[in-house]
Amino acid sequence: MSRKINWTLVILTLAALAAAGAARASALPASLSTAALMAAAALFAILLLIRVLPLRVRRPVVFVLTLAGLAALTGGLAYFQFVIKPTMVKGFIAASFAPKPTSVAAEQARIERWPPQLTAIGTLRAYQGIVIAPQAAGVITAIHFESGADVEQGQLLINIDDSVEQADLANGNAQLRNADNTLTRQKVLVTGGNTPQSSVDSALAARDSAAATVERTRAIIAQKAIKAPFSGRLGLRTVDLGQYASVGMALATLQQLDPIYADFPVPEEALATLAPGEDAIMTVDAIPGRTFAGKIKAIDARVSAESRNVTARAEFANPDRRLLPGMYANLTVTTGAPAEVLTVPRTAIVYSLYGDNVFVVKPAPAPAVATPQQGAGAHAAAAPAANGGLIAERRFVRVGQARGERIAVEEGLKPGERVVTSGQIKLQANSPVVIEEGEALPPPPAAPKP
Repeated sequence: MSRKINWTLVILTLAALAAAGAARASALPASLSTAALMAAAALFAILLLIRVLPLRVRRPVVFVLTLAGLAALTGGLAYFQFVIKPTMVKGFIAASFAPKPTSVAAEQARIERWPPQLTAIGTLRAYQGIVIAPQAAGVITAIHFESGADVEQGQLLINIDDSVEQADLANGNAQLRNADNTLTRQKVLVTGGNTPQSSVDSALAARDSAAATVERTRAIIAQKAIKAPFSGRLGLRTVDLGQYASVGMALATLQQLDPIYADFPVPEEALATLAPGEDAIMTVDAIPGRTFAGKIKAIDARVSAESRNVTARAEFANPDRRLLPGMYANLTVTTGAPAEVLTVPRTAIVYSLYGDNVFVVKPAPAPAVATPQQGAGAHAAAAPAANGGLIAERRFVRVGQARGERIAVEEGLKPGERVVTSGQIKLQANSPVVIEEGEALPPPPAAPKP
């Protein structure tokens, strides 16, 4: 019986060793662990060794092996309880509190062709604009216009009382006729030799003086009949019939509205590309949805020492006279040929004190295998990959011009990269995200300008 047990142990040991060799060579299914087979072979070999030992040696050996097994079992349980189990608990807690994917909208950065443009804010100015004021004082006797009326050049606007001047004119005409008659008689007398030439000269001087007096009186009368110096639109009249108007007193304004100017300041660096004749586009808040096309008319001859800006003037057609002097204008001047630029929606840019940045949607890194030394950090690092496979990477960029709802990115992005266009307020660096397909956010309404 003892021989049979020994042979059985030998056979089992050899079978376990053979199975372990076959498992390492992949000849058996992977479910059979090589380590377990080797441990079984070692156990069978130890049992066989114990059986062949003498009885007096066998007992101490069995005692030592039993004590070593109990110590190993106790150490293993302690290691599991105080090392492996806390690590597993931390990993489970970290996984349960890992951030959930945030739903965001994203759009690819794309290449567009934009012509170089210069944007500015300007003010409309009349082609010609004056304040109508009298050159001679007097009481207003007639007003021939209504506030806001369109008038033609030379049209009579206001009459100031000129009764005194009319009387002076009649007196002057009488004196002029008398001087003419006197001059005629003196010329006849000097021809007959009855009067000296000096009498003719005196009569001629008296006639010319009387004529000058008449012309002066007529000029004063003309000044009191105020006419429009050019065609345009009148403003609100500030005087009434019978009111006394002093010299230089504002009676009304007159503006020539077609064409109309737009004056706007530009930095002195713009002088390198800005020139008269370039195309200009203008919009005004008072007429939403309408664009006006014009050209640069002139550029000021000096740069302001205070602001280092130079004033440019653009001219626009205004046939319906809806554009009025003093209006706020947004101007865009094209200063060259189109060039390729990388653009993203304006909502993708996050402005901060540390610099402008965007969130770029990228595939999450492969999950790392957690080890007891790594602890919960490895579980947290693997969380993004387990939650949708995408993360939002914060990327600092340098932005350029903005046109409409898109803005140029000069540095920090590549064409085709997807950027988050809404939902950035809920994101942190490398946060897991899920792209929500849908329409882009509508552009916000334009805020009124002061």
